Amino acid sequence: MQRLHLVFVGELVSPTKNQFKNVEDIHIVGIFPNYDTAYTAWKAEAQRTVDNAHMRYYIAHLHRLRDEETAVSGTEKLG
Repeated sequence: MQRLHLVFVGELVSPTKNQFKNVEDIHIVGIFPNYDTAYTAWKAEAQRTVDNAHMRYYIAHLHRLRDEETAVSGTEKLG
């Protein structure tokens, strides 16, 4: 199974909360085939905004969102 990772960034309302100031301004850095390349991209992008405490970069483990071995929910069966 391929383990895709999404790297994205957004400006937070407060450095102490995980709430984005404006969801429409979230920047997608990219989707990467493994954690190591995602981490490298995350680190390189984060270095550019190191002085802005409100900017946060995240790595989302896309492979954890859907497991082909797990039964689908009732909602997914409708779609």
